[in-house]
Amino acid sequence: MINQVNRLVGFLFVLILLTTNVKAQEKVVDRIVAVIGGNILLQSELEAQFQQYQSQPDAIVDENTRCKLLEELLYQKLLLAQAQKDSLDITETQIEQEMDRRLAYYIQQFGSEERFVEFYGKSVDNFKIDLRDNVRDLLLSQQMQSKIVGSISVTPNEVKQYFESIHPDSLPFIDAEVEIGQIVRKPTISLEAKKAAKEKIEGIRERIVSGKTTFAAMAGLYSEDPGSSSKGGLYEKIQRGQFVPEWDAMAFTIKPNEISPVFETVYGYFIIQLVERRGEEVDARSLLIAPKVDGSDMLIAKQYLDTVYLRLKADTILFADAAARYSNDDETKYNGGLVLNPYTGSTKFPMDELGQIDQTLAFAIQNLKVGEFTKPMTFATRDGKQAYRILYLKNQSLPHKANLKDDYQAIQSAATTKKQQDAIDTWTKKRIATNFIRIADDFKNCSFNNKWIN
Repeated sequence: MINQVNRLVGFLFVLILLTTNVKAQEKVVDRIVAVIGGNILLQSELEAQFQQYQSQPDAIVDENTRCKLLEELLYQKLLLAQAQKDSLDITETQIEQEMDRRLAYYIQQFGSEERFVEFYGKSVDNFKIDLRDNVRDLLLSQQMQSKIVGSISVTPNEVKQYFESIHPDSLPFIDAEVEIGQIVRKPTISLEAKKAAKEKIEGIRERIVSGKTTFAAMAGLYSEDPGSSSKGGLYEKIQRGQFVPEWDAMAFTIKPNEISPVFETVYGYFIIQLVERRGEEVDARSLLIAPKVDGSDMLIAKQYLDTVYLRLKADTILFADAAARYSNDDETKYNGGLVLNPYTGSTKFPMDELGQIDQTLAFAIQNLKVGEFTKPMTFATRDGKQAYRILYLKNQSLPHKANLKDDYQAIQSAATTKKQQDAIDTWTKKRIATNFIRIADDFKNCSFNNKWIN
């Protein structure tokens, strides 16, 4: 069976959107293909999932594809039926936040709200009305699945047993990988630089509030926020939680057209003018003045790491200990300095993909041997600021078949997924026996993994 553990969360909302489109274009004469408990499964839902599956580059479609997809939908409806029996509850706030979050993503894929509306032939508000019940069902299904697998973990012994259960000829082939550590030193901004930046933005705010100029004009001239300065500081359709907490708190507190007081964030000093607020979404103008880092601040940061580098070379401190003690990068200092792969969440980077993930990282370590580290070098942090770092090549593996020593994290993840899937299979078999299930006659010849048809 297609792995329900990994597919449920991402799939259901896509299904909602596709189902809406299938119905809107009248490509399917709708009918009920299954009933589970008090929930029905429509032909349009199955066709929507079939469309979504077909769109995948590696999709293999045969005469049994619809049967496999139908079983996946039956499982989702079974989750919903049990959630209703267990009286699981979803709040209106949760539903609204989920709709806003998902719709914001899909509107971004279309390029604009106008294109989204044109494609579906209805406004976003009307679309949300149509989606509400489906999103509630989505969240209930997710909550039910979380009850089944949320607390499942594996012990080292279970990982070993899982690995030993795999036939040697079936072990996956692992490409060459590296593990990279870093010790980062971001320059400390002087009090004088902070004072100058704050005074500058306070002066700008005073000119706007006095009516001598407009917020848009000042943002266009002075804002150091690359995401909005060219648009007069305007950000549109910003969901709560998208920006730093201080920005959010201010944007969702001030009134329309009000100019916020100056407030500080990790990026510098901001003022905001609220244009419009719609529930958990705002349009607002934003103006940023960042304290300037001068050459002396950068020099101090480099000298700091020069000292750390000498200690590492003299073997008087381990790299992981030095990262914890001297790095001021919160993302890596508590992890032995190890950089996380943003796509997998692990500490390993496939060598053939490292350049695509971080070109400067790939270039910096290309001549290192395992256990070696670079001298302090400049780099741009995620927020575009300059800093220094020492890079360390902790491990480098050659292409090989998976083994416990080198690939424990990947095997542990696979073992956990297998244990979760086993729990789902056991739960599904039990719940099939206690729920009313009816399937349309033309699907009764499907080869299901579970006995949906008694």
